[in-house]
Amino acid sequence: QVQLVESGGGLVQAGGSLRLSCAASGRTFTVYTMGWFRQPPGKEREFVAAIRWMTGRTYYADSVKGRFTISRDNAKAMVVLQMTSVKPEDTALYYCAAGTTYSDTTNYTTSTDKYAYWGQGTQVTVSS
Repeated sequence: QVQLVESGGGLVQAGGSLRLSCAASGRTFTVYTMGWFRQPPGKEREFVAAIRWMTGRTYYADSVKGRFTISRDNAKAMVVLQMTSVKPEDTALYYCAAGTTYSDTTNYTTSTDKYAYWGQGTQVTVSS
């Protein structure tokens, strides 16, 4: 089992920045990919960004590319999502997720059903 705890959400004005953190514990040696997803009000959960735990290779949704940065600290078993130039449409409940399948396919990077472990979520609200 892998436990994930997100922190850092809150209210921010459009154009501002916010930093989300995800602390992992438990069997973290089984993790291959760490991802951030979000669920806007009334919508389905969607992919935001992902990072390979060992290599650090990153992936982004087109909607956040150039504005968000995902990084990891293996020693601290932590993943960070740095959000800049935020927009009202970034308002959502943000989830951290861990995938344990050793696959570099798009499906195993961006699909919610390919991640085995999830945090409880942290709310991000962007005011216009």
